[in-house]
Amino acid sequence: MTDPEGLVSAYADDAERDAEVTVRPKRLADFIAQHRVRDQLDLLLRGAMGRGSPPDHILLSGPPGLGKTTLANIVAAELGAGIRVTSGPAIERSGDLAAILTSLAEGDVLFIDEIHRIAKPAEELLYSAMEDFRVDVVVGKGPGATAIPLDVEPFTLVGATTRSGLLTGPMRDRFGFVAHLDFYSADELDVLLQRSARILGVPITEGGSAEIAGRSRGTPRIANRLLRRVRDFAEVRADGTVTRETARAALRVYDVDELGLDRLDRAVLIALVDSFRGGPVGLSTLAVAVGEQPDTVEEVCEPFLVRAGLLARTPRGRVATEAAWRHLGRNPPNGTFGSSGPAVPDLFSAGSQEV
Repeated sequence: MTDPEGLVSAYADDAERDAEVTVRPKRLADFIAQHRVRDQLDLLLRGAMGRGSPPDHILLSGPPGLGKTTLANIVAAELGAGIRVTSGPAIERSGDLAAILTSLAEGDVLFIDEIHRIAKPAEELLYSAMEDFRVDVVVGKGPGATAIPLDVEPFTLVGATTRSGLLTGPMRDRFGFVAHLDFYSADELDVLLQRSARILGVPITEGGSAEIAGRSRGTPRIANRLLRRVRDFAEVRADGTVTRETARAALRVYDVDELGLDRLDRAVLIALVDSFRGGPVGLSTLAVAVGEQPDTVEEVCEPFLVRAGLLARTPRGRVATEAAWRHLGRNPPNGTFGSSGPAVPDLFSAGSQEV
């Protein structure tokens, strides 16, 4: 469904997460951007430490790659507590969660990534643990089943989700602090890249970091990934310093254009413009045209294309905007979506109903 190997994908596999550990900030003071969330978290943690009690449970939502895992580790570091890391898909049974909860020490942080994907029985067990710091473990089956209450040491749950709308109401209500992480600006990513370059020992100029920042789609994970790839290019084909010219040449090799679009992103736009005259066209038809699965186009490509104003999702299908035509070097016809002309006519009624 997702492509963690894609250079401008916000998703990451386990190997990349290990690589990210080196450049992750360890304290709130070092966390770049997300100023509102950072200040709110600082108040929450300081207040809890002053009272000598664990802070309220924390829910972090937002697109992948913006720092939810980093913030969870920072919460534990600021509290001077241990952290236990797991994910929603890994908790398939309530017994799995009970084993984790009963192993926590007082004040520990439990981080559950993709918490919206936790199994229903485990979610119901988590309710009592979050509120009363106790769990009821059922032993046996049928009429002879017995519920054994187990106490859980006071802890702080940090949940992360990319799909907050999939969280149940009872789950969401049990978090005392809910924060949404936004995309970074190019200036913020520039600062982040300069910091990462210092940690990795990569010589970089202001122009080099600015060039990478502008192609990073507002996402720190992508920025750091592009920095590592540009570093390789600079060391092999240049003098080792990441300059603006070196960054441009490297990202040209890796097929990442000035807006941060990769091969698949451009293939989607080219198919819309050249094959379907701008649309509207249904998702399944568009996916066939670019040789990808519909969920890959919808979840990997479309979010950024929509946010960049290059693609619109309408009730009749996907439509290329005027900006998309111009980005591809084409002259948009009259009535292109996003221009001052009339709405795009329904050119492909058979596919336009697929949304």
